[in-house]
Amino acid sequence: MIKMLRVFFKFCSPKRKKQFYLAILLTVLMGLCEAAKLPAIWFMFKNIFEGTFDLMTVLYSFLIMLIPVCLSVVFRYASSMLQVDGGYSTAAEKRIEIAEHLRYVPMGYFNTNSLAYITSVTTNTMEQLDDIATRVVMLVTTGLINTLIVVISLFFFDWRIALVALAGVIVFLLFNSWIKYLGKKFAPDKEKVDVEVISATLDYVLGISEIKSYNLYGKYSKRFNEANERGTKLYQNCELKMIPVQTIQTYITRLIGVCMTIVAILLFINGYNDLAVTMTVIIASYIIYAGLDAMGTFSALSKIIERCVERGNEILSIETMNISGEKYQTKSSDIEFKNVSFSYDKKKIINNVSFNIKENTKVAFVGPSGSGKTTICHLMARFWDVQDGEVLLDGKNVKDYNIDSLMENFTFVFQNVYLFNDTIINNLRIAKEDATEEEIKNALDLACCQFVYDLPEGINTIIGEGGSTLSGGELQRLSIARAILKNSKIVILDVATANVDPENEEKLINAIDALTKNKTVIMIAHRLKTVRNADNIIVIDDGKIAEMGKHDELIKNNGIYSRFVSERKEAIGFKL
Repeated sequence: MIKMLRVFFKFCSPKRKKQFYLAILLTVLMGLCEAAKLPAIWFMFKNIFEGTFDLMTVLYSFLIMLIPVCLSVVFRYASSMLQVDGGYSTAAEKRIEIAEHLRYVPMGYFNTNSLAYITSVTTNTMEQLDDIATRVVMLVTTGLINTLIVVISLFFFDWRIALVALAGVIVFLLFNSWIKYLGKKFAPDKEKVDVEVISATLDYVLGISEIKSYNLYGKYSKRFNEANERGTKLYQNCELKMIPVQTIQTYITRLIGVCMTIVAILLFINGYNDLAVTMTVIIASYIIYAGLDAMGTFSALSKIIERCVERGNEILSIETMNISGEKYQTKSSDIEFKNVSFSYDKKKIINNVSFNIKENTKVAFVGPSGSGKTTICHLMARFWDVQDGEVLLDGKNVKDYNIDSLMENFTFVFQNVYLFNDTIINNLRIAKEDATEEEIKNALDLACCQFVYDLPEGINTIIGEGGSTLSGGELQRLSIARAILKNSKIVILDVATANVDPENEEKLINAIDALTKNKTVIMIAHRLKTVRNADNIIVIDDGKIAEMGKHDELIKNNGIYSRFVSERKEAIGFKL
């Protein structure tokens, strides 16, 4: 238990730690109040058996009993409130801390670690922590401390009975350690099953449209069902292994009371103790039973707390990028790559790339899928750190910037837009928290989002998780409105018009024109007609710059870009 408390307290913030320390102090005082009842009980029995029991004896006994009872109620209430607040607040704070930590983790981490694992830690694990930790810390500490204080107080009545009680508590704790061992043994498998179930659920729910389209119900429902079945069998097996030990532990708590009662009666029969002491000790055995029973019920869960803390720390220990740079206000939005190389694990994606992007120019990156276009743009905004070379913004290495001040310079419009399950106005205020309603409406108008005013609640309409109630074109235009509000110097368009239908494409292009006016624009495009007027077109192939220049120059070179144009003309029949 001490290890569990030490691990949990280390996980808590200093403020929450103080709450739990105070709660434990109050628990000790509660234990003293429980022990203080015994003298009152002895005093009452003594007068009854000696024939001196009268109204004054009742009043004295009542007062002796009343004071610790009242104090115990006050201490229990205060301790419970402190522990409840501490438990739930710790979990809430850790969720926020994990979210903040993940902001500065290289994006490559999310390519190699399951979304289900992160989801499991921030939901299941933290939920277990705030729910179970509160009960375990409160009931286990209260049960053990109260029991030990009562056992110590028994030495003032009869040391032999106290030793019997102490021996019983030690045997109980040994079985309790066995239960904790079993809980720890099953913990890794439980976590693995939790991740599998969440992964299968996410896969099924997020891919429901494809499952319907391709009639994959059998295949994916089978995976979902199998994951659930594995979870059910594991939990059943765990319970079947633990129930016998827990049953023995329960009987031990009862046997402690039985043994104390037998010894007390034998000592009384042989004239070692009077009847008052004997009756007091028997009642004490019930107090010990109640404390150990409460402890035994929840102590098996203490290993869950330890594992919850471990899992939380696993994410918090993920190495982040160095974010200790200075807050720097850029004077220009010039970008320069100097001999930049970058790899995912051992796979080289960018190989010795160098180029310049001047302020207020429009640059397009073109190349086959997987050639490294998106990675180059992510390196500009320091989603990853380069292994070799330098990325400069306004002549300063992006690693020397404070992350937040660096991101103020960039606005991304991605191919796949994500909007939160909130109102339109709140989704847009992500870009500018203090944006007025007039500024938001102006951004919506510039982004050709007139459809918003036809929604039931206008800009206060809740649009569903991921913007599920809107079309792809509407989502794209809202993301552009959000980008207009941010008003950064550099705009990166990551295949922003790739999946837009012809009816929305013209509106989207007009929205992009409004967004990119007087900005440094970096485009990643597969539709070559969207890059014809770029000031510079950089063709990326296999992580290297294959060609660089304006549209007409590259056409004359008869290289990769020229072949792309020819292929597109043959495929879709448009003219640049």
